[in-house]
Amino acid sequence: MDKKKEIKTRFAPSPTGYLHIGGARTALFNWLYARHHGGRFILRIEDTDQLRSTEESTRAILDAMTWLGLTWDEGPFYQAQRVDIHREMVERLIDEKKAYYCTCTTEELEEKRKEALRTGRKPKYDGTCRDLGLAKSPDSVVRFRCPDYGTTIVRDLVKGTISFNNDELDDLIIERADGYPTYNFAVVVDDAQMGITHVIRGDDHVNNTPRQILLYQALGFEVPLFGHVPMILGADKARLSKRHGATSVMAYQEMGFLPEALVNYLVRLGWSHGDQEIFSMTELIDLFDLDAVGKSAAIFNPDKLLWLNAHYIKQYHPDKLMAAVKPFWAARGCDVANEDFLGRVVGDLRRRAKTLVEMTEAGQFYFAEALTYDPEAKAKFLTADIAGHLHDLARDLALLADYSKEGIEGFLRRFTEARNVKLKIIAQPLRVALTGKTVSPGIDEVMVTLGRERVIKRLEDALAIIAAESGA
Repeated sequence: MDKKKEIKTRFAPSPTGYLHIGGARTALFNWLYARHHGGRFILRIEDTDQLRSTEESTRAILDAMTWLGLTWDEGPFYQAQRVDIHREMVERLIDEKKAYYCTCTTEELEEKRKEALRTGRKPKYDGTCRDLGLAKSPDSVVRFRCPDYGTTIVRDLVKGTISFNNDELDDLIIERADGYPTYNFAVVVDDAQMGITHVIRGDDHVNNTPRQILLYQALGFEVPLFGHVPMILGADKARLSKRHGATSVMAYQEMGFLPEALVNYLVRLGWSHGDQEIFSMTELIDLFDLDAVGKSAAIFNPDKLLWLNAHYIKQYHPDKLMAAVKPFWAARGCDVANEDFLGRVVGDLRRRAKTLVEMTEAGQFYFAEALTYDPEAKAKFLTADIAGHLHDLARDLALLADYSKEGIEGFLRRFTEARNVKLKIIAQPLRVALTGKTVSPGIDEVMVTLGRERVIKRLEDALAIIAAESGA
């Protein structure tokens, strides 16, 4: 391949479901490779499976790509809109005796498979229709005439050189009876005509590669370079699936992960740069190349992803983080119109949260008109013996001149000293009165964010509860 030729990569998902983690990593590797080499990244939707392809899945894929920041330079192209082109290529191969019509039924093919297994032969199509010169019929498919001898060499950019004996390959079907191309044929035609120079994909496609190379050669197309990246496995070393947790990209958005965190995590599933764990997108574009992709399967570790997400939450620009978490609170019916207040809430919570959902749940009390108290916390800390302190806190806070974090810290210190009690005696009842629970950001932070009026109101509400339950 001409080294000066512009590099083009592509991501070509089938819209038969959501974009999963494995597909997202493939898209990311292709995107980074193109960006690193100053090339172009193409998005193509392979929707020729008309029974399983849906508009909903297509939209979900596009949304996931957009959310991850994997913008495409060309496309999205839709494979189903290119069926006439695929058909033209099929006809060319038939005319050149490189393909033929086959009318073998499913039942006949199954019997041939069983017979091959019984006699110790590799189960592959036996070429029954190869030389019959059949014409197209309602039930006929088109098969590619695979060479009977020789080898096909794959110089894989990740795995190294792989050799396949052509006599072990099948006369694969390239056009179904419904007139639509099969995957192996359509992908070759589309990649060739779109100028794809590098095909980067999961190593579950390795066995497709020699067949596709033969199709490139039969059609007179330049063969691209291939790189097959290792699979992603769960902790149990089984292929990643739903039992290992969410596998859909947008499910991670719904769980409150930031796209930068997921991108950072995905790139480390199979690729490395020394011991570095955290990368900006600029660094990834600068550093990424296939020579640093390992050959072994990557293990998906949810805890590592959580750690990364917590890091990005801490480092996110405040306005950007507020915009990201705002819809989560809005979906729970919280009034998020006051962005100054919202910004203070986010500031209180960001150091402790691992996900936006966790932040949302932890900060729900800030927005509550009437608190919901944890029953155990209420029973333990909102008691008659603390009522006097809470009453005096409400009274004195109304007069506090410096209602800032520092001012409140000093106020609480003076308040406890004057009453000869330790801060912990007052701190937890105060926390429960203001938040409804025993765990929260620092109590001084909470008081500043809530504001004087809310704090006094919540102290009064807590006192009313104590009075009602003590019979006072």
